[in-house]
Amino acid sequence: MTSPETLLAHEFPIEDHFLYLNHAAVAPWPRRTAAAVTEFASENVNRGASHYPDWMQREQRLRTQLAELINAESPDDIGLLKNTSEALSVVAHGFPWTRGDNVVISDEEFPSNRIVWESLGRYGVEVRQVSLKQPAGPEAALLAAADERTRLVSISSVEYASGLRLDLITLGHLCKQRGIALCVDAIQGLGAIGHDVQAMQIDFLMADGHKWLLGPEGIAVFYCRPVWRERLTLQQYGWHMVEDHLNFDIKTWRPAASARRFECGSPNMLGIYGLSASVSLLLEIGIAEIERRIFARTKQLFEAITHAGHLELLTDPSPGRYAGIVTFRHNKVDNETLFQQLRENKVICAQRGGGIRFSPHCYTRPATVEAAMRLTRVQ
Repeated sequence: MTSPETLLAHEFPIEDHFLYLNHAAVAPWPRRTAAAVTEFASENVNRGASHYPDWMQREQRLRTQLAELINAESPDDIGLLKNTSEALSVVAHGFPWTRGDNVVISDEEFPSNRIVWESLGRYGVEVRQVSLKQPAGPEAALLAAADERTRLVSISSVEYASGLRLDLITLGHLCKQRGIALCVDAIQGLGAIGHDVQAMQIDFLMADGHKWLLGPEGIAVFYCRPVWRERLTLQQYGWHMVEDHLNFDIKTWRPAASARRFECGSPNMLGIYGLSASVSLLLEIGIAEIERRIFARTKQLFEAITHAGHLELLTDPSPGRYAGIVTFRHNKVDNETLFQQLRENKVICAQRGGGIRFSPHCYTRPATVEAAMRLTRVQ
């Protein structure tokens, strides 16, 4: 049996060319994903869609893989949409709001998880932004802002700039007690840390494939708890979202009972093949092992930043409050200067949250982190 170390070294040759610490932005693909996409392209060139039933099987396989990844009850709970923003829009503009209702979010959300809720203002829905930096903790802070008109809390499982990790089991329990729906933007956590929609009592979860899931852009997972499927008003319609979607001659129709009801048109088969290959690697390694490896690199960064003398750690290093994102700044030079030096030396990272953001994945070698940290000393 191939060890995780050997398997990951084979799958990610990028480690030999770059110090790649930017999985919170866009991740490189594993070799198997490139092979799956290449094979699919070759089939299109040589056979067209003559094997379309096989494509449909791959589509169903991806739903099954994603259901396993998040511990959904059934692949029927999984929709395949274009991106996180689309999935958030499905929830925001399908939710059964009444004028005067409100939604609670944090003040650290990526624009996708803010703009979509602010767009509801014309319907009389209020957005309450909460600071997560409160003594009682971020989960209690979110619920403290809720009242009898709060219908939904929408939060990132890991905040994109600070790297703060939410305790979704606690938050899900608190929301359940109050009768508030929980929506989780998991784009900065899914593929890096465990997400169990049943244990966390999550009603809606969404994530693009191109970050920690190590897949292509243009395809995303959307989980919708069964009880909510028919309660979300559909805003998009087409052939693919109906129950008997392969019967093109039928004159009467109804939305699919499964989460396919949120997919109005033809599926992104190229993305499906790519993401299925990427998720197969995550499942093969196992999320527990992936977490262990990412936490090891994160702790390595914490230690190096803390002892560097010239750097200030911005990410909370408390146990349970971090995942794969580590943000820091230089004590003497501005972020742009440091960022440019890092990029010139093939350190692939980002500027976020008032600092430099490093985001290693499970395949990242300790030597990669060491080399990147040495380059934070501005020449």
